[in-house]
Amino acid sequence: MILSIPEIVFNVFFSSKVSECIDSMLLYDCRNCQNCFGCWNLRNKKYCFFNEQFSREKYLEKINKLNLGVYSEFKKIEKLYKEKSSNIIKKFANIVNSNNVSGNSIELSKNCHNSFDISGTIDSKYIWRLLDKGGSNNYDVTIATKPELCYEGQGVGAAYNSKFCIASGGLSNSFYSFGCISNSFNLFGCVSLNSKSYCILNKQYTKEEYEEMVPKIIKHMNDMPYIDSKGRVYKYGEFFPPELSPFCYNETIAQEYFPLTKVEALEQGYKWKDKEERNYTIDIKNEDIPNDIKDVKDDIVGKVIECEHQGKCNEQCTEAFKIIPDELAFYKRMNLQTHESAFTPLMSQLQILQ
Repeated sequence: MILSIPEIVFNVFFSSKVSECIDSMLLYDCRNCQNCFGCWNLRNKKYCFFNEQFSREKYLEKINKLNLGVYSEFKKIEKLYKEKSSNIIKKFANIVNSNNVSGNSIELSKNCHNSFDISGTIDSKYIWRLLDKGGSNNYDVTIATKPELCYEGQGVGAAYNSKFCIASGGLSNSFYSFGCISNSFNLFGCVSLNSKSYCILNKQYTKEEYEEMVPKIIKHMNDMPYIDSKGRVYKYGEFFPPELSPFCYNETIAQEYFPLTKVEALEQGYKWKDKEERNYTIDIKNEDIPNDIKDVKDDIVGKVIECEHQGKCNEQCTEAFKIIPDELAFYKRMNLQTHESAFTPLMSQLQILQ
């Protein structure tokens, strides 16, 4: 289920932008709906099937004729849903109780621009995915929790006045630091410190020494900046150069949002990871998976199952997957297929709809 801003839902599958809905499947932009299937843009409805109203008895009759546990049946429903939903009316942006904002998936916010998936945020720009309500006066921050006065940060939690920091929590007045937590402050170029202050490159200094050295370091960074292999200049105030990243471009989520070929990535100065040889053996070919979930035996657990697209996708696929006992029990209880590809097409369609 894909929810841009989490809402209260129960027993809802393959749905997007829904709130206060229960016992439903394949919904898009529906609110306060119950027992609906394949519907969109509905409010306060019950027993609707592809946006057509039915009595409870007739609706249940139609639902009982469906069998999502049969893969071939699932594919037919997928095709029908795509056809019927091709002309869905979509809001240009999901903005709720907000003022002077631009972006999408914004609620209870003010004066925020080019921002996405935020709540209770004010006076910020270029923000993506704040994981809790709150945050103010931030610029270019991603995946954070209640940041304030932060700039060029990623994965910062409860951070204050921190710049160019990554994966740090409870950090304040710090710069170019990674993985520092628990009420750490006044750090410069530090890694994995806990409850520390006035440190430079993980070395402890006095408050006076720190305040004397930091301006000198900043001046040195401006006088002798880092220059990458493409000739790009990184003075103080720039985020870490991508060629220093421990990850290759196609290992990150960037490849899903902004896909590049290997040639394009290398031309832009990113690293690229070539496909690795896998040392596993496929136990079950995709075409050999039973068509009906009722025919899937418990011995499928732990076996290496071939993925239908065989890695020819853009989602860092490893070409195979396994099913764990709880997962198989869930599929059987909910009468859903074990084919990995049974879920991705519909989810992809819903992503496009957003």
